[in-house]
Order: sequence, then structure tokens, then C-alpha cells
Amino acid sequence: MTKIVFVGAGSMAEAIINGLTKEEKVAPEFIHVMNKSDVDQLQLLKKTYNVQIVCEEKKALTDANIVFLAMKPKDAKVAFTEIAPFINKNATIISVIAGVTIQTITNYLGRRPIARVMPNTSAAIGLSATAICWNDLVTEEEKISIIHLLESIGTVKAVEEEDLHVVTALSGSGPAYFYYFAEQFEAAAIKHGMDKSDARHLFVQTMEGAAQMLKTGNAEPLELRRRVTSPGGTTEAGLEQLIQHNVKDAIFACIDAAQNKSRVLGKQYE
Repeated sequence: MTKIVFVGAGSMAEAIINGLTKEEKVAPEFIHVMNKSDVDQLQLLKKTYNVQIVCEEKKALTDANIVFLAMKPKDAKVAFTEIAPFINKNATIISVIAGVTIQTITNYLGRRPIARVMPNTSAAIGLSATAICWNDLVTEEEKISIIHLLESIGTVKAVEEEDLHVVTALSGSGPAYFYYFAEQFEAAAIKHGMDKSDARHLFVQTMEGAAQMLKTGNAEPLELRRRVTSPGGTTEAGLEQLIQHNVKDAIFACIDAAQNKSRVLGKQYE
């Protein structure tokens, strides 16, 4: 049976643990979690998922098949130095640390199979859009196995490592953009007298339905938009305001800023 050790016990580690145990991909007794300081969080994970907790003892790493790196980026270098002597030489590393490259991980933990993963917070409900890349030591069999594990928290898409900056901006940060739009659409509906709960329900269902229409893959966003937009109608009037207020430019600036920030943060850990 595969033994997995999580180094870090934050929200993303918990989301993955939740997916692995809920989907029965790995039995709880084969999942170990270690965290530098938050013992209360470790106890909560043990109580909730029945996983094995590790406090200061690092021997759990010596026979691990997979090590998930799930600490905060600012803590990564210190953590790498502390765990490097203990990690099983045959273990595969899966990193969910934003900005820390495969080369940086290799520099600290040695040349071994390494995958970088960029999930998003929807992993908590099994609906993450997760991107993954790996080095040349990850075999095809291991790739299939890793994807199988990560599908417990949503969909998985393999990309080039360089693309992870854009992935971070698009899907990693994407939920926050969606929630911002939800805030504003709700506020606008309330301004015109609608009940907040009604506005929330209608907005969420509208977005879910529109997303499913896109997911079918039968039409491009432009075509779907045109189908909704009758000449001289209400949708056209609303879209004209989005155009006049340069929403397109704002979206481009949003993605540009986020992916640039990802690049800057990544350089700090080289």
C-alpha cells in the first residue's frame, strides 16, 4: 500500500486528504501528516479523517512512497533543509507550494521524481481545476498514479512548468475573481430591490448553467454570447456598458498582474 506523508497541514493539505479518504484512494492509516508548529490542526485532522499525525519525529519520511510538500512558500527553504536527510531516496515528491520551481526543490531534496501541482480552493468540495507538471524522472506509470490521486479533488490537466504562472492567475486565483463578481452582481440586484438570498440563488444557478453550456464544448464563448444577445434587447444594453467601462481591459490587467506576481514570488525561492 502507498504510504503518503504530508509536510504541512494547512487548508490545501486538508482538502487533498479529504479527497483521498472520501474517494477511498488511500486508507487513512497510510496517510501521515506533519506540521512544524500547529499541533491543534494536526489533532483536528486526526479526529476528522483518522490519519496518522507526526509532530517533531521525521522518521515517517524514511519509508514514504509519496511526500506532499504543502507548507507556506516562506517556510519552504527551512523545511526542505530539515526534511532532506530523512526522505526515502525512492520517494516521489508532489509540491503544492506556489512559486517554488522543480529546480529549486531538486537543489534541496536531490534529483528524484518531482511533480508540481496547482489546485484551487474548490478542492475542498472536490471541484478543483488542478494543473500539474513534472520532471523527466516521473515515469508514465507514476504520472497516471498521481493524476488518479489528484482526481479525488477535481479535474487534472497536465501543463508545462512555465505555464503554471498563468495557471496560478487563471484557475489558482480564479475563485476569488468569481466571488468578487458575485459580490457586485448581488449588490447591484439588491440596489434594485431584490432580496439577497434570491439574488444569490439566481446568480449562482446562472453561472453554473452557463459553465455547463461551455463544458459541452459544442460552441465557443463568443457564439454562446451571441445566442443570448438579441439586437436592441436587454442583454445588448448590459454588454454595451461592460464594453464602455473597459471590463475586457480590466480582466487582461488582472491576469497580467497575477501571473507577473507569481513570477516575482518564484524568483525569491530560487
